[in-house]
Amino acid sequence: MSSKLIGVGVGPGDPELVTVKGVNALRAAEVVVVPVLDTGERGRAEATVLHYVPEEKVVRVVFALNERTDRGRREAAWDAAGGRVAGLLEQHGTVAFATIGDPNVYSTFTYLAETIAEALPGTVIETVPGITAMQDLAARSGAVLTEGTEPLTLVPVTAGAAVLKDALHGPGTVVAYKFGRQAQEVAAALRETGRLDDAVWGSALGLPEESVRPAAELDGGALPYLSTLIAPPRRDGGRGGKL
Repeated sequence: MSSKLIGVGVGPGDPELVTVKGVNALRAAEVVVVPVLDTGERGRAEATVLHYVPEEKVVRVVFALNERTDRGRREAAWDAAGGRVAGLLEQHGTVAFATIGDPNVYSTFTYLAETIAEALPGTVIETVPGITAMQDLAARSGAVLTEGTEPLTLVPVTAGAAVLKDALHGPGTVVAYKFGRQAQEVAAALRETGRLDDAVWGSALGLPEESVRPAAELDGGALPYLSTLIAPPRRDGGRGGKL
């Protein structure tokens, strides 16, 4: 029988935001893999998983999650991680991989799935959706992500502040991920496009160190890398004005 690799979205950090299907998938798997930095520190995915499965079932696999400049080192880390997971799949029927947010939205699981599909062609690969940081931030801040015919644009600021600025000049709500290291450029882009007053940012959502604040309070200081921004469009038409 073919082994199965399941990417399970465990949400942005609050253990209560893992879906019932996600919890069931984690508990049903013989092994749950969690990604860790090469520094060995416990990440959000691991902390969330440990609310639902015993520690002895969890396997920590190092990924170069913080490597942005050395592609060779990053690729080598992915290959090593893929090899480790492939070995687990050869020993076990079902292996779950826990990822923060959703496994199909800017997730390490995408690269792992590609590696496994090539290394073990018969492996069944599935995903269980998870709640994203933008959904959690919208709920905690009261921001409305979309209304009527508005589009929604999601931008990773690791692509550059210019990409975010282009999106802010467009219609609809713009959500920015991973902008903590470029907070000053993000604040400038919001100010330039007239979106500063209604925007909100958050980090460590659902955790003791959670911060949810108006973007107007951004002072250019360093923010956590996994910061999320929601910049809604102007909604001047009253209730249903965007229908």
